Amino acid sequence: MATKLICYDLNRPHQEYDELIDAIKGLGPWWRHLDSTWVVRTSLSTSQIRDQLASLMDGDDELLVVDVTSRPRAWRGFSARAARWLRDTWD
Repeated sequence: MATKLICYDLNRPHQEYDELIDAIKGLGPWWRHLDSTWVVRTSLSTSQIRDQLASLMDGDDELLVVDVTSRPRAWRGFSARAARWLRDTWD
């Protein structure tokens, strides 16, 4: 399994996130600390994730999926629990 970073912007006011959030949670173990940024452990490729999530988004929404399995990586300002999850998941 690899670690993927998923970021999105839903550009229509009052757009429903529920289906998209459920789909992201269904990819595998996940963590979310920032509103529309997720870290997920999954065996799916970045393209497979993009295609699966795109079907739940409008045409003007934005989606970024990046494989972040390898180092280097860094973060700042997260709680000890969040930093521990990131460290333990990526190591």
